[in-house]
Amino acid sequence: MTTVTITPAEIAEIAQRRAADVDLPEPPPDDEPWVAQSLTKGTAGIALLHIERALAGRGTWRHAHRWIMAAVAGQVSATDTSGLYLGAPAVTFMLDNAASGTKDRYQDALADVDRHVVALAHRRVESAMARLQAGRLPDFREYDVFFGLSGIGALLLRRAPGSTAMERVLGYLVALAKPRLINGDVLPGWWVGHDPHRRDSAPFQHGHSNFGMAHGIAGPLALLSQAIRRGSSVDGQHAAIAAICEWLDAWQQEGDAGPWWPEWITLAELRTGHPNQSGPARPSWCYGTPGIARAGQLAGIAVGDAQRQLMYEQALTRCLDDPVQQGHITDGSVCHGWAGLYQTVWRSAQDSQTAGLAEHLPGLASRLGHQANQKPATNRGFLEGTAGTALALHTAARNSAPISGWDACLLID
Repeated sequence: MTTVTITPAEIAEIAQRRAADVDLPEPPPDDEPWVAQSLTKGTAGIALLHIERALAGRGTWRHAHRWIMAAVAGQVSATDTSGLYLGAPAVTFMLDNAASGTKDRYQDALADVDRHVVALAHRRVESAMARLQAGRLPDFREYDVFFGLSGIGALLLRRAPGSTAMERVLGYLVALAKPRLINGDVLPGWWVGHDPHRRDSAPFQHGHSNFGMAHGIAGPLALLSQAIRRGSSVDGQHAAIAAICEWLDAWQQEGDAGPWWPEWITLAELRTGHPNQSGPARPSWCYGTPGIARAGQLAGIAVGDAQRQLMYEQALTRCLDDPVQQGHITDGSVCHGWAGLYQTVWRSAQDSQTAGLAEHLPGLASRLGHQANQKPATNRGFLEGTAGTALALHTAARNSAPISGWDACLLID
């Protein structure tokens, strides 16, 4: 795949234009007031862009503050349906980004929402552990990055790494990693009872095991590993990481373009030991080799397994060498497009034992820039729209880690 190289200055110019596309906040729809406090597609997520730009001197704090105030204009939800990407945790993450590098900015507001997040974490862990004791299957929303305990744990790792709430979240993930015997089948603890879209459908009548970073086991693996790197651990954490890595080893497939993993498997596939997926799918953060490889790399680093770390780095490098896989990318989004791929590879390259990943960054930045310049997103949001694309462009232009740490909500930082 050949792409005309774009210079960092040109990428910065494209980032500026895309940021201008989401210059002013808009009121949430009357029938969806919750959108304001959403990282996925709402005001809180778009605010991350303006916060990062203010921290880097590319925008003003007055402008960023306008977005922050718009995100909290209504009642902020701290109910049990809230998670990192919605409600009090999303607002906390936004404010924590804004407070980066200072001890006085937004501290009163953070103190208020912190207590709601800690209480939410305790309630969610208690509910999850009760479900485990009852022998029922989980739902994505129990453990995933967007709304589950992996996302809440990622926030606690920034705000309260030594807290009891953090310990309980890690303890829950340790329990989640243990296999379960259900109706005669030995299933991984994260096996869910619905299909990949959280619906009931005939092909998934017995549920499935998801491998991705967004909804699958790569998310918990990344959090367990990140926590160890940052000094937060509980009994059984290393064993849980080992168990998840063994699962990924067992389902690793070998292809002409290197190792790959299925997006998910059904009970029928589990019983045969072979996935129906014929080859690697779209190389994205949410599903596919990049997100899984970053989680595996982090696991290798956390437990001091240099061989495992190198294996995942090589898997990601070979994925990036394959034009067929990259041909599946059709947009510039964070979730499943060029922005998420670039940010994941950039973070992976900083920890890599070899230069192979870093050598791919200029080409990925150019593809991201071309996509953002020629086919701007119609969605304004962070996860699948303009704001997320502009944030990754900002990383590419500066070639340095986000000052705010916005990509912590992807568990790749």
